[in-house]
Amino acid sequence: MRDYIRSIKRRDPAARSALEILLLYPSSQSIFFHRIAHLLYKIGLFFFARLVSQLSRFLTGIEIHPGAQIGKNFFIDHGMGVVIGETTIIGDDVMLYHGVTLGGVAPDKESRVKRHPTLLDGVVVGAGAKVLGNITIGHQARIGGNAVVTRDVSAELTVIGNPAKPIQTLSVKRGGFIAYGTPCDNVADDPDELLNCMRREIGELRERLADLEGQDDLEKQKTRASK
Repeated sequence: MRDYIRSIKRRDPAARSALEILLLYPSSQSIFFHRIAHLLYKIGLFFFARLVSQLSRFLTGIEIHPGAQIGKNFFIDHGMGVVIGETTIIGDDVMLYHGVTLGGVAPDKESRVKRHPTLLDGVVVGAGAKVLGNITIGHQARIGGNAVVTRDVSAELTVIGNPAKPIQTLSVKRGGFIAYGTPCDNVADDPDELLNCMRREIGELRERLADLEGQDDLEKQKTRASK
């Protein structure tokens, strides 16, 4: 419990006391209910497991399916609007912000199939981000606010946007907690990184232009052949 309290204070400067964290933080309340719901889920009492999870959702605004597997020191800052699917696996020291969805993209598959993401240790997911499907987010990876992630993310990588694209590799040795999963210091404005992003964008534009030119040439050939 002490380790849990310390982990939250390290990530939330607004946290002032252990009592405040345990009794007034929606994250702590939702985790408490989820531990009960998950236990009921594992022993096959699915109705009662869902009943507990729905009570938690009503009280906290956080929806965690009873089947989700969650590690130590999990923290949801602010909390409202978070949705965590049934086959989600979350490692230790993971942090989510409000509005995050850890969802599945194959609703037609049976419940035993892994269809939700796996977040390894130390992952941070920014507000409003959507992490979808049976993908893996590597340890210490960062997902920026409102990003849409449908592919695996390598360890220590920061991704932003829709679809999510990498902006930099974070070194664990660099230290320091990056709130909302998005760096706001001058690292994000590194000229080399910006240049690389521009090169990627130019490359994509060239590919699209080549496709359009190819289609145009094909239309011209068809027109000539018809004459």
